Amino acid sequence: MPLLSRAVGVAADLAGCPNRCRHCYLGHGPNLGLDAAALRWIADLFKRVKGPGEGVPCFDRVDVASWYREPDYSDDYRALYELERELSGREPRRYELLSAWRLARDPGYAAWASGHGPRVCQLTFFGMEEATDAFVQRRGAFADNLTATERLLGAGMIPRWQILLTKAGLPDLDALVRLAAELRLRERVAELGGDFDIFCNLPSPCGDAWGLEGLRIETPDLARIPQDLLDASRRHFGGQLGWQAEGGLVERVLDGRPIPALVPQETWFLVNSSYDVFPNYGEITPAWRLGNLLRHRLGAVLETFETDATPGLWASFHVPDGELAERFGRRDGTRLYDPVDLKSRWVHLHAEEQATR
Repeated sequence: MPLLSRAVGVAADLAGCPNRCRHCYLGHGPNLGLDAAALRWIADLFKRVKGPGEGVPCFDRVDVASWYREPDYSDDYRALYELERELSGREPRRYELLSAWRLARDPGYAAWASGHGPRVCQLTFFGMEEATDAFVQRRGAFADNLTATERLLGAGMIPRWQILLTKAGLPDLDALVRLAAELRLRERVAELGGDFDIFCNLPSPCGDAWGLEGLRIETPDLARIPQDLLDASRRHFGGQLGWQAEGGLVERVLDGRPIPALVPQETWFLVNSSYDVFPNYGEITPAWRLGNLLRHRLGAVLETFETDATPGLWASFHVPDGELAERFGRRDGTRLYDPVDLKSRWVHLHAEEQATR
């Protein structure tokens, strides 16, 4: 486990999310709602916490966010942005994400967002209208993405289309590529000085996406993806796709070539509406919960993180990959995974097994 950084982020689930996306690794927590005072209190805890025997704060910098599911879902999103800036001491982090739900409903949102970043905004599809609405589990989600695309372009921002691959959505891929061409997205983004990015991705088997494992594409399904879309996806991921069949990855691990554990570039602590704390290393489940800010000292919560004292963290960094592959790997598996995602699957199964003992 990497040492705790001197610069971290803390994000609280103030307003929740309008969607119940079936691929979401963050899960479908309740939209209970926390207020600005709660965010101030949480931020203050992280800014003041000191290490064991130390007289100075643990962190040199704490970035603060009022969301970790849907950005700007609160009707007070402008005031919350200013509060995030105040508490962070700099511009809030945006990570090329905006609310498609709000883009479709708030005519002034895109113009506001264009002055606060990001320049590029990612929108997620699962196919055409029926498939996207079904997987977002909200009627109108597909139409919202199209409205969001137009409003982003109108504000001088660049839409990016991510397509989450499942067997159910494969028949729609040609139509979705044609739609992007009919909307002249490549040309219109070029007029803004950018490149239109449309790419495929695989859902990570974490959180609610665990329920999509039966729809995970297999090696033969690659032939059903339009070649132009495959090429665009390779460009998006730096020249090649890392997707491999599970059976081959199991062999690789059993041959002594481990899969690195997921280590995010930045460490964030996610606080749900019940004040439970989770690291951005895994799922929002009991197997990853570090503690609760109402019941535990923050110092103890951070110690749980640093010592990998949750089933999820322990399995990620201390259980040998060979053991995980031997126990949970399917040697004849043809489903496609990014290697890190397959390890996440094994870690999930290991943590689930530990919880039942």
